[in-house]
Amino acid sequence: MLIIGYLISILIGFTLGIFGGGGSILTVPVLVYLFHVPPVLATAYSLFIVGISTLIATISQIKNKIINFKAAINFAIPSLIGTFLSRRIIIPFIPEKIIQINNYILKKDTAILIFFSIIMLLASYSMIKPRKENNKNIDDGKYLNMYSITAISFLIGITTGIVGAGGGFLIIPTLVFLMKLEIKQAIATSILIIAVNSLIGFTGSLMAGTVLDLNFLITFTSLTVIGILLGIYFSKNIPSQKLKPAFGWFLLLMGIFILIKETIFIR
Repeated sequence: MLIIGYLISILIGFTLGIFGGGGSILTVPVLVYLFHVPPVLATAYSLFIVGISTLIATISQIKNKIINFKAAINFAIPSLIGTFLSRRIIIPFIPEKIIQINNYILKKDTAILIFFSIIMLLASYSMIKPRKENNKNIDDGKYLNMYSITAISFLIGITTGIVGAGGGFLIIPTLVFLMKLEIKQAIATSILIIAVNSLIGFTGSLMAGTVLDLNFLITFTSLTVIGILLGIYFSKNIPSQKLKPAFGWFLLLMGIFILIKETIFIR
C-alpha cells in the first residue's frame, strides 16, 4: 500500500502539471487511507506537499512567460488571507467532538473528511462538465466585478485551508470566466496562486503547533515534484481536455467512496 501511495504521489504531481489543479485533491485521501495519517495532520501535510511542488512548477512556468501576475496578485491576496486564517484560527477552534446524538459522535476528523468529500464531488463536476475556452485576456478590459472576485478568492482560501487542497478546480474557472484569462494562461497562473495559498496555509499550521515528519514529507514531496515536472513537459502534447473528464470521473468515485466510508461505515 505504501508503494501504491508513493506512485499516486507522482500522479498527483502529473495532474497538477497537466491541468493546473485537481491532482492535489488526491493528496489527503492518499495520506489518510494509505499512509494512515490523521485527517487534520494530513491537511497540513498536503499544504506543504502541494505548496513546494507547485512552487517549483511556477519557476518552470515563469520561463514560459504565460503567468498573468496581475491576475495572480488580485486573486492571491484575499485568498491567502483566507487560507492563513483557516489554518491558524478555524481548524484549531473546531472541537474534537462536534455533535453527539445518542451513541453517535461526529468527530473533528470525520467532519473534515465529509467536507472534503463534498469538495471532491464539486471538483469532479468541474472537470467532467464541458467548458468553452475564453480567448479574452484580463488586460483587454475591466474585471467583471472586483467585489465578487475578492469574495470568491477569500472563500477559496478558507476552503483550501480546511481541506488541504490547492483549489485549482475552483481557481481556474474564476480566472477564465470572471478575469477573462485564456485557459492555458489560467492554468499557469493557478499554479502560482496554489503555491502561495498552500505555503501560507502551511505556515498557519506551524504557528498552530503542528508537528511534522520531515523525512516522510520530503520523500512524498520529491515524488510529487517529479510528477508535476513530467506533467508540464507532456502538457504540450497530451490533449488535456480529453483527459480531464476521465480524471473527473475518478474524483467522483473517490468522493463517493470517502462520503460513504465516513457516514455509513463509521469506525
